[in-house]
Amino acid sequence: MTLPVLDRVRTSSGRRSSSASSPVLPAPLQQLRVAVAVLFAMDGFVFGTWAARIPDVSAQVGASHSALGIAVLFMSVGALACMQLTGALSARLGPGRVSVVAAVLVSLAMALPGMASSVPQLCVALLFFGAATGAVNVAANSLGVQVEARWGRPLLPSLHAGFSFGGLVGALVGGLVSAAVGVAPHLVGVTVAGLVLLAWIGPTLARADEAAPRGAAVRPADDRPDRRGGVPTAVLVVLGAVAGCTAYGEGALTDWGALYLREDLGATPVLAAAGYAGFSLAMACGRLVGSSLVVQFGEEKLLVGGALLAATGMLLAAWSGSVTIALVGFVLVGLGLANVFPLAIARAGALGGAGGVALASTVGYTGLLGGPPLLGFLAEATGLSVALTTVSVFAVVAALLIRSLGGDPVAVRRPAIPGLPRPAVPAVVTWTSARLQPVGRSASTNLRRAVEDLRILAVS
Repeated sequence: MTLPVLDRVRTSSGRRSSSASSPVLPAPLQQLRVAVAVLFAMDGFVFGTWAARIPDVSAQVGASHSALGIAVLFMSVGALACMQLTGALSARLGPGRVSVVAAVLVSLAMALPGMASSVPQLCVALLFFGAATGAVNVAANSLGVQVEARWGRPLLPSLHAGFSFGGLVGALVGGLVSAAVGVAPHLVGVTVAGLVLLAWIGPTLARADEAAPRGAAVRPADDRPDRRGGVPTAVLVVLGAVAGCTAYGEGALTDWGALYLREDLGATPVLAAAGYAGFSLAMACGRLVGSSLVVQFGEEKLLVGGALLAATGMLLAAWSGSVTIALVGFVLVGLGLANVFPLAIARAGALGGAGGVALASTVGYTGLLGGPPLLGFLAEATGLSVALTTVSVFAVVAALLIRSLGGDPVAVRRPAIPGLPRPAVPAVVTWTSARLQPVGRSASTNLRRAVEDLRILAVS
């Protein structure tokens, strides 16, 4: 009889507890957790800084809207190209060491866009910057999965909260600094600050692989037990698709939320900016308490309930016709989507190790890459209200995919915490979840067949 993946993680963690005092760990687990959280926050700060200085970089190189879109596409291509490679390196060398190297690269690459003087130079700079951000994302998530396995409780949502808060701080500081400092000195300053920060947390991160017991090491997907044909690969694809639905919604509100509030609802610039700020802050706060919510309600109910909350919030925002209700809807979307991405990546890591994180991240990132252009085409043809409704559609798709994992040996489950009673779950979540499961399992079966067909074609 095979144990579910999460049960294997918890059980192995429990077995190690009795012998945890025998080996002398180079870095205490609590110190490692703090270092990983700082790494996530640093990654978010770098990304927020870049987002705040995009207008200045665009003006510096004289890029039109279309030219800037092409340059940003290079960033996405660089990230996608580097994710699988980083997963393989993390599985071979350890995510701790790889995360340090990736963080150094992303700090150095931060300065490149500020040095560009033409659109082609900006494209090259963003290609390297995107590759570095893709590498640090996969390495940091792989390391977070490793620490979570050793900790014995859900940690990845709170780590992603560090990324969200870091992004908010980076965007705020970037906006304030832009009034007094040029883009090149600012980005160089962020590079220096990042390297100084890594001098503090780098040794702890690099020793993480040595400190981890063998059972806690993040292994390559091929070395993990209980593989059944193409099923595990299909589940990784499903988890990546769930993450992609979240990334789609996040990208939609990031790029189109403020425009919708201003042009369709007549909001002032301040209120339009408050819409995105409320969405981002709600997502950050939701992730901050996400680990506790997983323990209380279990991953499946939290994910399904969050997806349905996001779908409801987006419908309110898109069709209410009121700025106030739209702002409330944006907050609900942020709260609902907050934990979907980190929990999906965490489950992919529990199943496939660093390679699982890389595959799910690559699939998930396509939602962030393809979402804004798709919304642009839809908005041109049908209007922003209809276009933003697709966020609700993809949120429901995420709920269906989550339910499709209900009968698998890697199904998301509530962690086994002794003495913790199972709380009551809202009836609407239970009712909707039960009716989504047959549809979700059918979709999962079709997806497994498609993945198996791809594997056969690849071999032949």
